[in-house]
Amino acid sequence: MNDWPDRRTGDRSERYGRGSASPQPESARSMPHIQRRPAQPRRPQNPPQRPQVPPQSQGYDDRYQDGGYSNSPDPGYDSGYNTGQVYGSGSGGSDGRGGGGRRGGGDGGYVQGRPAPDWRRRIKLGALTLVVVVLAVSISTYFWADSKLKREVDLSKVIDRPESGDGTNYLIVGSDSREGMSDEEKKRLRTGSAEGKRTDSMMILHDGSNGPTLISLPRDSNVEIPTFKGSESGKTFQGTGRQVKLNAAYAEDGPELLVRTVEFNTGLHIDHYVEIGFGGFAKIVDAIGGVELDIPKAFKDKKSGADFKAGKQTLNGEQSLAFVRTRYAFAGSDLDRTKNQQKFLAALASQTATPSTIINPFKLYPTLGAGLDTLIVDKDMSLWSLANMFFAMKGVTGGDGTSMNMPISGSTGGNLVWDKAKVKQLVQQLNNDEKVTVTGN
Repeated sequence: MNDWPDRRTGDRSERYGRGSASPQPESARSMPHIQRRPAQPRRPQNPPQRPQVPPQSQGYDDRYQDGGYSNSPDPGYDSGYNTGQVYGSGSGGSDGRGGGGRRGGGDGGYVQGRPAPDWRRRIKLGALTLVVVVLAVSISTYFWADSKLKREVDLSKVIDRPESGDGTNYLIVGSDSREGMSDEEKKRLRTGSAEGKRTDSMMILHDGSNGPTLISLPRDSNVEIPTFKGSESGKTFQGTGRQVKLNAAYAEDGPELLVRTVEFNTGLHIDHYVEIGFGGFAKIVDAIGGVELDIPKAFKDKKSGADFKAGKQTLNGEQSLAFVRTRYAFAGSDLDRTKNQQKFLAALASQTATPSTIINPFKLYPTLGAGLDTLIVDKDMSLWSLANMFFAMKGVTGGDGTSMNMPISGSTGGNLVWDKAKVKQLVQQLNNDEKVTVTGN
């Protein structure tokens, strides 16, 4: 009895039924009532993925159409026959490239090995990041410091000014102002409690192409008060030829009259004005950790509180203030004091403008804060001009600079008289930005 469907033979070599002796897999019976499923589109992937194995035959064969067998292969057909190839193997060459690809995650694909890091690109990015950070910090520091400057001196109120020469001239003033100091600080620094403020030291710093020149103006210098315009009232006060000590000009009408008096008696144009008080001076020194000085001879002074031994030593803020204020312990009185002031300021500038201070924010910001909070400057002073003044001050002791007192010819009582001929020659050399050959006391 032939129990095969129509158009089939009973030859066992052609049978593919269950239990068949043929080594080939059994095909499914034709099931016309089941619709053929469209082939799933293949997703292009890179790197190649392991082929998805469809479920095993469920008793039907997609090659049968209309109950018959078709010899034309279906392009979308996948028999699911396993050829024995192992997918996802970690062994070499399993990805068809001979590489050591590793098995991927949930999609069953390959993930190629990480490429070697591009160190050149990383270094460039790191350098660019560093530059951006440095610029941002520098710009923010500049505006922070600029906002702290007290631009209170208006040099436009100074009348009948001499012509400007080559180079830049700074009038640097140390006042005995006690503004912002507590009673304890006044006692510790031996400043007293006098009202108002007076000048304790005055210097002209010339910064030019032939090196910086620092000239001390003794506070007891005999000068003439010229015609001037009041800094507060705006009223013009006619000069009467009145002779006074230089520091009296500051006490009478402040920085503007001091600048007017210096310019009138020297013929030198002052470009910028810088003033610092007692408290600020001591704070700057403490902020940088003290100033090292070589004191050639021991001295004491009860009024200033000075008590120094000979030799190299580091002075704190309190000691530094005593050092620059002492005059009664010296035979030359104010002239010897101005020399000590020059020596100390040059050392202060030299030891502050160092990499250990500039690149160390824990020293830079306290130093800037202490200095800028107590500085009084003219309205046209910029941070750039202030920095130039500072480095010119440092250059005084660098071998390229000159420090001197204003040339003195004698005295009238307690006032020191300038040598007019030498002063004229000195001013001419400064205005022409020439090498200074004039010597002072």
